[in-house]
Amino acid sequence: MEVAQQSGKHKQASSGKEGGERMNRSTKMSLSEKQMGYLLIFPALLIILVIAIWPVMRSFWISLHDIRLNDPTKSEIHSSYGLDMERYVSTLPNLLRYIKREAESAEGSSKEKLNALQAQIEQTNTSLNQSGEIANRYQMIDQLLLDFKPVPTELKYVSLSNEQTESIKTSLAEVRAVLLQMSEQKLLSKPEGALGVIQGIEASIIEPNFVGFAYYQKFLTDARMWGALYNTAFFTVISVAIELVLGILIALLINRPFRGRSLVRATVLIPWAIPTVISAMMWKFLYDGQNGIIAYLFEQAGLISDMGMLLTTKAGAMFSVILADVWKTTPFMALLIFAGLQTIPQSLYEAASVDGATRTQQFFRITLPMLKSTILVALLFRTLDAFRVFDLIYTLTGGAPGNSTETISIYAYKTMFAQMSFGEGSALAVIVFLCVALISIGYVKILGADLLSDGSGK
Repeated sequence: MEVAQQSGKHKQASSGKEGGERMNRSTKMSLSEKQMGYLLIFPALLIILVIAIWPVMRSFWISLHDIRLNDPTKSEIHSSYGLDMERYVSTLPNLLRYIKREAESAEGSSKEKLNALQAQIEQTNTSLNQSGEIANRYQMIDQLLLDFKPVPTELKYVSLSNEQTESIKTSLAEVRAVLLQMSEQKLLSKPEGALGVIQGIEASIIEPNFVGFAYYQKFLTDARMWGALYNTAFFTVISVAIELVLGILIALLINRPFRGRSLVRATVLIPWAIPTVISAMMWKFLYDGQNGIIAYLFEQAGLISDMGMLLTTKAGAMFSVILADVWKTTPFMALLIFAGLQTIPQSLYEAASVDGATRTQQFFRITLPMLKSTILVALLFRTLDAFRVFDLIYTLTGGAPGNSTETISIYAYKTMFAQMSFGEGSALAVIVFLCVALISIGYVKILGADLLSDGSGK
């Protein structure tokens, strides 16, 4: 009996041990599955980071610097002082030659002052050339200039310490002060040339171009930026609203069975299939103040007093770009809504007809509620696309007249490429990204809440 009890206890202990081992194995398996899930998601997160986040972060970093492609000293990011060696090598000898020539013809205290200036400049240049890199580049660039050969970009710029920069600036300031004093005393011949050379040497010093949030502070009070943002919002709200209404009507039409429905469906998509630039050029001819058929029809209908009003007045230009955008992108809205209509069961309409519901009641009680998620998705795509509009308006009006149709994207393009101010243009690009992100978050929250409510059966 005791042997049987001990055997039972041993079996219970062994079974408990085996159960614990199984639990440990299942726990390990669950952890490994979780880790495997992270490994599967990691490539997608990496792709999103590289494609979406990295360009934005790069633009934000550039927006913190004063980068101008039309200024060689600001064509790239400089976190410390630097020296344009080509300009420095080509201007410093001219200053030394001028001072030496004036010293040879001067007498007394004037000669002593000029000799002291020459010694000071040479001493500054010598201390600067104590850096082996600067000395080597000085000789190489000097030889290239003597041979009338271009200076490679990798040789042009060299970094300076704060002490070296301060030494050059102090020396040049003292030389300028002495030359100005002697010029007022009529002791120098053509001092303007020497002062211009000093200015050239000062221009060879590259200042750090980190400006922080200066551009963002500027745009907070920039009337043009707020005007462009208002134009963008106005264009987006009006065009998307009209496209939504027309898209629903067209989708309802092509969803009904009738003869030639396939041909109508294909025809409706033609405006959306035309490239935007070609579409904008076509509408530009239609709006032409002399030969445009649309402008002529509007004038004959009494909508405008003159054919040239469509593209030469603020209200006419905004109306023109909205009409062109509605014509171009309404088929896209209709296509998305038509796809949503295909998912609504026909049995719902049959049951509603049996209950005596009219078509209007069916539309508001069945069609619209069932299309809510589809409409939100369509609005999300079109709102983001309309807010980032560039090619249509740039080709059609270029933002004219008087920046009345200039959107935030066009303003960023003009700043970045027309004015060559990449730092300022990058700040505008970041502002566009923030606006688009806020719009996306709002739509996603609304869409997510709608999906949750549908899933809960409410």
